[in-house]
Amino acid sequence: MAATPAYALIATDLDGTLLRGDDTVSDRSLAALARAAGAGARHLVVTGRPAPRVRPLLANLGCAGLAVCGQGAQIYDIAADRLLWSVRLDRELAETALGKIEAEVGQVYAAVDQDGVDGLTLIEPGYLMPHPTLPAVRVDRRDDLWCEPISKVLLRHATLSDDELAAVARAAVDSLATVTMSGPGTVELQPRGVTKATGLALAAERLRIGAERAVAFGDMPNDIPMFHWAGRGVAMANAHPELKAVADEVTSSNEDDGIAVVLERIFPTD
Repeated sequence: MAATPAYALIATDLDGTLLRGDDTVSDRSLAALARAAGAGARHLVVTGRPAPRVRPLLANLGCAGLAVCGQGAQIYDIAADRLLWSVRLDRELAETALGKIEAEVGQVYAAVDQDGVDGLTLIEPGYLMPHPTLPAVRVDRRDDLWCEPISKVLLRHATLSDDELAAVARAAVDSLATVTMSGPGTVELQPRGVTKATGLALAAERLRIGAERAVAFGDMPNDIPMFHWAGRGVAMANAHPELKAVADEVTSSNEDDGIAVVLERIFPTD
């Protein structure tokens, strides 16, 4: 009888982790995920991207189960193309939070991800998309950002670094929203208490897999709650220092098949 694999759930971030810089996944990484699936493990994408922005990538990966999107605010059924669960960020609260942050650091530039499987990413004048391949719709003024329900707000500042902006935002709006940093130029406000860990825990519960049997891969501070939840957390070589500090292991970079390096060890060939 084949031995039960030590890990039954593989949770991977996308940008800077599973994806290379050109938004592709290497053949080696695909083969390692297939090997893990052959051993009975489930792969869950756990990403800051909202469901509409991740749909094409999931199709290319051949994923057909669940995905955790929007920093944990969405549980997406890939095959059915529907949200099984979602949490919205109150729009009045979001406006208040922006005002509190701007009272501390001056003007910030904002964007929002709308809720739903067909939600748009809206950006106000002055906001630059950190990931140019992601589609966005420019609006004329900030008030237009709130025209439909949203799942999160994305922030940028003309001079502050991501770490500086995130620190100020946490101090200013800690009681109103969760502040995360998910990539270069990507500081975000999401519903209070919602993290990748809360979304991953809900998805894992549906799959009847406990946290101790999950291995998580990531590269940014927004992956810290996921690492705390999972049985093992693996940071990429290109990861933010804050994530490396809480990781159980540091692997190669996303450009050098870091996920495959670990999965090939966990799921060896016969």
